[in-house]
Amino acid sequence: MSGTNLTEAEAANELMRLAREIARHDRLYHAEDSPEITDPEYDALIRRNRELEEAFPHLIREDSPSRKIGHQIAASPLSKVTHEVRMMSLDNAFNPEEVAEWAARLKRFLSLAEDAPMAFTAEDKIDGLSCSLRYEAGRLVRAATRGDGQVGEDVTANVAHIADIPQELPAGVPEVFEVRGEVYMERAAFAELNRKAEEEDTKRFANPRNAAAGSLRQKDASVTAKRPLRFWSHGWGAASDVPGETQTEVVETLRKWGFPISPLFTRVESVDALIAHYETIAAARPDLDYEIDGVVYKTDRLDWQSRLGSVGKAPRWAIAHKFPAERAETTLEAIDIQVGRTGKLTPVGRLAPVLVGGVTVTNVTLHNRDEIERLGVRPGDRVVIQRAGDVIPQVVENLTRDKERDPFHFPDACPECGSEAVAEEGEVDVRCTGGLICPAQRTQRLEHFVSRKALDIEGFGSKTIAQFFELGWLESPADIYRLKDRRADILALEGWQDKSVDNLLAAVEEKREPDAARLLFGLGIRHVGEVTARDLLKHVHELPALRDLAEKAHGGDEDASSELTSIDGIGPSVVTALGDFFHEPHNVAVWEDLLSHVTPPRYEVEVLDSPVAGKTVVFTGKLETMSRDEAKAQAERLGAKAAGSVSAKTDLLVAGPGAGSKLKKAQELGIDVTDEAGWASIVAGAG
Repeated sequence: MSGTNLTEAEAANELMRLAREIARHDRLYHAEDSPEITDPEYDALIRRNRELEEAFPHLIREDSPSRKIGHQIAASPLSKVTHEVRMMSLDNAFNPEEVAEWAARLKRFLSLAEDAPMAFTAEDKIDGLSCSLRYEAGRLVRAATRGDGQVGEDVTANVAHIADIPQELPAGVPEVFEVRGEVYMERAAFAELNRKAEEEDTKRFANPRNAAAGSLRQKDASVTAKRPLRFWSHGWGAASDVPGETQTEVVETLRKWGFPISPLFTRVESVDALIAHYETIAAARPDLDYEIDGVVYKTDRLDWQSRLGSVGKAPRWAIAHKFPAERAETTLEAIDIQVGRTGKLTPVGRLAPVLVGGVTVTNVTLHNRDEIERLGVRPGDRVVIQRAGDVIPQVVENLTRDKERDPFHFPDACPECGSEAVAEEGEVDVRCTGGLICPAQRTQRLEHFVSRKALDIEGFGSKTIAQFFELGWLESPADIYRLKDRRADILALEGWQDKSVDNLLAAVEEKREPDAARLLFGLGIRHVGEVTARDLLKHVHELPALRDLAEKAHGGDEDASSELTSIDGIGPSVVTALGDFFHEPHNVAVWEDLLSHVTPPRYEVEVLDSPVAGKTVVFTGKLETMSRDEAKAQAERLGAKAAGSVSAKTDLLVAGPGAGSKLKKAQELGIDVTDEAGWASIVAGAG
């Protein structure tokens, strides 16, 4: 489903899920060197997040993946290093058209004609670990990993064992110069490392990138010394002087100083030449000694790089052109049905293990009932899979669909609780109707209930919830508030101490009077996302009143239904979902049990007297002093409505740096426009 086909509530929920999922994969990849998904799968998550943020810019989260680089360095045995110049990541392109559009954007930004000449560099994107080498007076004084872009880990002692990295530079180099590049492991060395590990029954690495990262980020540098690591340079950071006026000149200087650079590095003068070099590298890829996942393009002129600057976490003047997904043929051995937090039944194909691009694949997503019918897949079919587009790989072709075999019967009952499984009118997803009595949904719903955007109860990780659930202590949200009677039981568990138990119970007690909108959102009622919950509570103010309206609407009371749909942003699907929720006796039991333990205060949005009271405000561009959520909350306190798009009903546009089509449309419509400082003055002057 594209971003434009989602409701605001659905988009907010998906952005929340993506932020958590991507953060988890960032931690696994950058901090633990143990990724669970492939690079194309990760790229697909990033692209989906970007698509939703472009469609719903007012929903961009503070913890958005678009605002982060790498992973924050947490409890690491290595000391931290703050980068003088931030280590950026790269935006991605996936086809020639996106590359051409990137180049066109650069020319528009620089006010150049479409046919103006522009030179680029192109080099293969090695799949390694980013590393910055700081030289002072020609001597290597510090080496650091990228970390989160601002703070990395000190690996100075470790890189001393990498022969490609010179400890001293020739005479005449700048007083301060940071060389940046990638630490990697060649394919043959990786295979030998894993062969020895298998012989010695020690840890084996999933791929060369993990092996390089795990080898470099060792507290004991003697371990690194035993690993066959390599390095090549592709750029620089802090520098007292830059030896050249183009990317090509500086990279050539790095080569003269003794740093390896990509043997496929080149300079070209057109987008067509970039694509031609991409094809050359793609053809050479299988025979390279090292793993690559794309080609990096950069604007050659450094003065243009400086003018172009960066946006978010990535420079405008560079982009990574990723390789397409890799495919393989295998047998679909079985189809299992998994049940998610919202009750969605997702079919997962179990495959005969197959190697795709160096990774062994055993599972594949089949998405939903309609996708199974479209592909005509059944256990025993030969299928073509590719590693891209989803959290797990997907089937792109069924090679044996014409063979005689019984069709797969999609269940009409939940495999976990036996409740009826149905698809709502107009939807393809089949969902369990068991709700909170379904064990497959309970733990995921409990995780959602305590999450940051819901009740925000600290100390409840997925492992803790799963453990307490298995022990029978947590089955519904109300059970969280009963944990105060289990202090001794929790303390008896391995890994729990007095302080950690007391902190957990104190965090629960702090939420005895939770925000009503957060609590409603935390229940995970379908179609009731964070924004929708606030919109509902701004109208009804109290949860019992909402239940009363929903039950009446479900019973056919047209006045109640009309009252709900008259709320801005609330449509029939939300009304139906609320009615269905309160129509189920087990949901009502959970609701009443929870409200016997918590007392949400009357939901009120404090409205200040202001010049924007009763008006519609739209925020666009980059907000530098606040998040989108904060800006929207400010607008609501001022009595204004914060909308996501510009229309004739818009009264004020707050435009930050990078404002584009919305600013243009507002100007065309004659709508008042102010900047972030102007908005701050409005907020400060309200009273």
